[in-house]
Amino acid sequence: MAPSRSRIPTAFATLVVLSAAGGLCWWAAQSAAAFIEQRAREDVQVALSTGGQDWVEVATDGLQVRLRGTAPTEVARFRAMTRAASAVDPSRVIDDMTVASTEALTPPDFKVELLRDGDGISLIGLVPAGTDRTGLVRTLKSETAAPKITDLLESADYAVPERWDEAMAFGLRAAQMAARAKISIAPGQVRIAAITDSRVEKGRLETELQRALPDGIALETQISAPRPVIAPFTLRFLIDEDGPRFDACAADNEAGRARILAAALAAGTGGKPGCTLGLGAPSQDWADAAVAAIEAVAAMGAGSVTISDADIALTAPQSVAQARFDEVVGRLEQRLPRVFSLQALRDRPEQVDRGPAEFVAALSGERNLSMRGRITDERMREAVDSFARSRFAAVQGSLRSDATVPGGWTVRVIAALEAMDSLESGTVDVTPELIRITGTSGDPNAAEHSAATLSQRLGAGARYDLTIRYDRRLDPALNLPDGEECVRRLNIVMSESEIGFEPSKSQIAGDPAPTLRRMAGVMAECADFQMEAGGHTDSQGSEGFNADLSRARAQALVAAMAEAGIDTANLTARGYGESQPIASNDTEEGREENRRIQFRLLSDRPVRSAPLPAPVTLSGVTTEAAAAPPAASGPAVPSGAGAEGGERAAPQPQGPQLPQIAAGPAMAAPAVVGVSEQFESLDAREENIRLPVQTPDDDTPRPRPRPEDADAPAEPEDATPLDATAAE
Repeated sequence: MAPSRSRIPTAFATLVVLSAAGGLCWWAAQSAAAFIEQRAREDVQVALSTGGQDWVEVATDGLQVRLRGTAPTEVARFRAMTRAASAVDPSRVIDDMTVASTEALTPPDFKVELLRDGDGISLIGLVPAGTDRTGLVRTLKSETAAPKITDLLESADYAVPERWDEAMAFGLRAAQMAARAKISIAPGQVRIAAITDSRVEKGRLETELQRALPDGIALETQISAPRPVIAPFTLRFLIDEDGPRFDACAADNEAGRARILAAALAAGTGGKPGCTLGLGAPSQDWADAAVAAIEAVAAMGAGSVTISDADIALTAPQSVAQARFDEVVGRLEQRLPRVFSLQALRDRPEQVDRGPAEFVAALSGERNLSMRGRITDERMREAVDSFARSRFAAVQGSLRSDATVPGGWTVRVIAALEAMDSLESGTVDVTPELIRITGTSGDPNAAEHSAATLSQRLGAGARYDLTIRYDRRLDPALNLPDGEECVRRLNIVMSESEIGFEPSKSQIAGDPAPTLRRMAGVMAECADFQMEAGGHTDSQGSEGFNADLSRARAQALVAAMAEAGIDTANLTARGYGESQPIASNDTEEGREENRRIQFRLLSDRPVRSAPLPAPVTLSGVTTEAAAAPPAASGPAVPSGAGAEGGERAAPQPQGPQLPQIAAGPAMAAPAVVGVSEQFESLDAREENIRLPVQTPDDDTPRPRPRPEDADAPAEPEDATPLDATAAE
């Protein structure tokens, strides 16, 4: 029987089945690849959209993810790659992006600020990435001996500008020369602002900088020298017929000077008044006192004020009303800082021919005396001048002869000068009614001694007003050292001390405690003086290194003194390096002597850190003297009778009897007599002013003149004639 035609051959059926299975696998593979590509594209798009990178086009090709688009900046392009790599394997990300701008960026401004002071050197600014910053710090350490180098520089990877290296090298060289400076370094330009220790040092630094300046580098300098020491620290402001002006002006700092000049301009000073900056102010409140004093003169509209250290003298002409003068003085006294003392004087009206007589003398530092006023005649002028020169170092007088002054006037003037002999500074004002003495003394009992002197020289009935302030530093009994002695003692301590320093360093070696204890003893009485601790080295090493090292060592010593509790407010440190040798640098012994710290006095006037005690004030009337005043060189006023210059009448018998000047038994004080009667008795003594007092060998008192002897010769035979005054 024949086979049926509907049966499919086995081979064909197998082929069909296999073909169907293969097609199914292909479809499945294609579907899987499309799913992976779509999923990768979606993940990357989400990551980019989240990061704000919407400008990126994402395309997939199998496992690869291609990023296309134009990036606004190179940074944006980099961020897009980073975001895509966070969504898929970074190896699958293909960068087909471009950057919008391909122009070269402008290089930054490279600049370095080099700041140097006693604490070290700081470097601030931007330098090229190729700069050897480690070598830069190493060079500064080795060449400057600065205790600390602080590197605060930043760098940028750009080409080095033209003339940058030359400017940088010169700036580092300038840092070695200037110990306190701000050095600004830019390509082809260096600016230097520095402070030197003296005008000589300023000139030396400017010369060295010019010598070291390379070609093609622009240099700008602003170098200042320290303020000078002004002694005494003085300001004088006045208003007269020529208008308001300064005769002298000193200030202790810029802010104070600005305030002083502003006060002068407000008072009507024209132009641009000057005021010298200096050291030596007696107080940190100098500007407060100066401004208050200037405003006081301006409030009066006329007069003058003189400030010498802490002493202020305010003078007003008689055109200023007494009430106005009192008001201004009272306000000024309230405004003055405590350390300052005020002496106010209003000129009295004078007449051309006749009028109230007045004698004024002022005693300033170094025992310099100036006198003005009236005196009887030329003979009496010579007597007063001779007396003044015997008591004071220098005398300047502008005395006017006036035969109309009251009787006994010369005796009154000489007594007042003798009474102010115990003062270091001050004024005396003699009028017919009153003797007024104000000032400062090193004698705690100066007021009492002055009152006793007036009584012994004038007898009873002379009115006086004494205001004398005690300054312990002027007291010879305390034997306080002056500035020169303080420096001498400190240098002795240093020469005998065991304080040393590590080689080429400023660290103190050894135990400084014993030396610091000795220094504390010296500074207990010397802290008020302005002094300098100067460091010195030998000549080994570079000049700049030695200058820095010497200064650092001096600063280290001053710091150690402060840590030991020593008052160093008026002590400064300075480095001289190798510039002031005291021995040869050719031997080890000489070099050791040159390595030293030496103290130097800057001002012989102490800086007053605390106010003086309140002045002693005595007002009253002299009484009859019982004993002679203490012996002293100069003319005295013995008792006697006679007519002044042959022109005055002899004292009348009814006048009061003259007191005895020579030593004798105690006598009861008589009742106070009137001023006119007092002058009649004083007038009888003027003819017998002589140098010196002739004291008898025994203790017998000299006899009083009798009324019946009024016509006797004026000069006793055994008395020293007045013409011999100059020779005495």
